[in-house]
Amino acid sequence: MFDIERWQEIFDTIQKNKLRTFLTGLSVASGIFILVILLGFGQGMQNGIAAEFEQDAATSVWVWPGVTTIEYKGLNPGRRITLTNENYEFSTHLLEENIEYQSPRIFVRNVSVNYGKEALAYGIQGVSSQFQQIENAKITAGRFINYQDEISTGKVAVIGEKIRKDVFGDLETPIGEFIEISGIPFKIIGQFKEKEDREEERIYIPITTAQKAFNGGDRVNNLSYTLTPAETFEETVAQAIQFKKDLKGYLQSAHTISPKDDSAIEVWSAMEEAKRFFNLTNSIKIFFWFVGVCTIIAGVVGVSNIMLIVVKERTREIGIRKALGAKPWSIVGMILHEAIFVTALSGFAGLIFSMGLLEIVGPHIEVDYILNPSVNFNVAITTVFVLIFAGAVAGFFPAWRAASIHTIDALRDE
Repeated sequence: MFDIERWQEIFDTIQKNKLRTFLTGLSVASGIFILVILLGFGQGMQNGIAAEFEQDAATSVWVWPGVTTIEYKGLNPGRRITLTNENYEFSTHLLEENIEYQSPRIFVRNVSVNYGKEALAYGIQGVSSQFQQIENAKITAGRFINYQDEISTGKVAVIGEKIRKDVFGDLETPIGEFIEISGIPFKIIGQFKEKEDREEERIYIPITTAQKAFNGGDRVNNLSYTLTPAETFEETVAQAIQFKKDLKGYLQSAHTISPKDDSAIEVWSAMEEAKRFFNLTNSIKIFFWFVGVCTIIAGVVGVSNIMLIVVKERTREIGIRKALGAKPWSIVGMILHEAIFVTALSGFAGLIFSMGLLEIVGPHIEVDYILNPSVNFNVAITTVFVLIFAGAVAGFFPAWRAASIHTIDALRDE
């Protein structure tokens, strides 16, 4: 039963030790506050990293050629590697059982782009029909390049949302309009949206058209793939690592590159990078837990210390209670009530303030690799109850000491 008189007595006692109680409560509240805020930012980092990897397909693998740095089989270092259609076709055939989507890409340079009399300064890339899934581009109007556009070397183009706003803002839709690339008219068939504005400053055309119309030959600038996801995250990462190893091995063999030369062919795997970042965030979370728990422990120690002071100051009162027939466990209960009161009040105060701060400020935080810091309420409330239990344990030893004082010694205390 809830004893109002007992809790009023506890409150009156705490009033007599205002400063000590306030400082102890502040320590406990700050411990919960710091822990919740740190956990919130740990989750915010995880959200931010996940958002960064959403820009491209989660299982994407990208290949860039570079320059050799090691002499190999009589060939001098300093050779610039050029990828070809043959490399793309052979690699997709060699590793097809793991590939979900694939596309070569070529950057069309040294060309002029015009819309009517207006000169445009946007990047042009030749890609295949499956590049949309690899880049994770969302079509907002029209369509993306398809297989028929590729085999017919169609003069069609897909533009980014930023280009639509900058160039075609006065039109209801740019679909059906023509732009000229080095005097060749290309019909706009679609527009796409990306996570970042800079990626919306691109014009995509069929790779076959880019190679044929702009002297690309059979060269490609890079290769891109997505892999079929495995059942678990770890299996998907292992698959990506093996795919990366096999692909790099084939390209090194095809271009006579030393297996020790890491600069000639660079292969980047989104899953491998994701695992590295998630491992980092998990380590940071563990560190945040350590800092927060240490702060809470400091608060619990403070509760224990103030209970020792309370017992010392109330030794005579305890002696009188025992002389009047109070049982040891009633003395223990009296001290424990105070310890639980201080930790519960301070713990919930820290929880409410920290959760409220994250709820108000969190959704507006969007800095690099930190997005919407938040914390699981169940985890936070469980932490508070653990804190209350720890406070009760911390108060038990001073309480037991109080119950163990001999009545005569307590009555003699000044």
